[in-house]
Amino acid sequence: MDLGIIGQAAGLFAVTNIDDILILALFFAQGAGHRGATRNIAIGQYLGFAAILAVAVAAAFGATFLPEQAIPYLGVLPLALGIKAAVRAWRHRHDTEQERQATEGGPKPLEVAAVTFANGGDNIGVYVPVFATAGTGGMNVYVVVFLILVAVWVAAGRYFATRPAIAKALSRWGHILLPVVLIGIGVLILIEGGAFGL
Repeated sequence: MDLGIIGQAAGLFAVTNIDDILILALFFAQGAGHRGATRNIAIGQYLGFAAILAVAVAAAFGATFLPEQAIPYLGVLPLALGIKAAVRAWRHRHDTEQERQATEGGPKPLEVAAVTFANGGDNIGVYVPVFATAGTGGMNVYVVVFLILVAVWVAAGRYFATRPAIAKALSRWGHILLPVVLIGIGVLILIEGGAFGL
């Protein structure tokens, strides 16, 4: 196996997914104290990223399941989830941290998957030409490296969310930060893509 292509794959993944670590840390903060939160977040992250890879691989072979014009509208997913989280945070604004954790529940795999897919929608445009020029063997290396690095990203998000200073800040402000970040991502995707004539 060519170490050069492994390095290129690792670099491409890191550059295109650096923002996911913050989102994962926020999901881990939301899931603190809930059984199965780590499993749900990992499953959701893998589902979302697998969908990104499936679309990118198919497009590299010439099949376009997701028209390029549709990608900006993926911003609606994190926007809707952010608004839902904001409404929940507003309803429980006077709750203690323990009460808030009990009512919030941990992140659901499909919510994490939707955010991962929507946030990575623009990555598809980067991955397609790389996959197309790498050939089948090279594409397989990229996919394997990417899937291994998803686990590293999940571990990094969990690590940051469990550092005492960060965990304290996230437990205090995470219920506000998560909707703000999700709404911000959604709006950014919509605006950058020119959705709805923005």
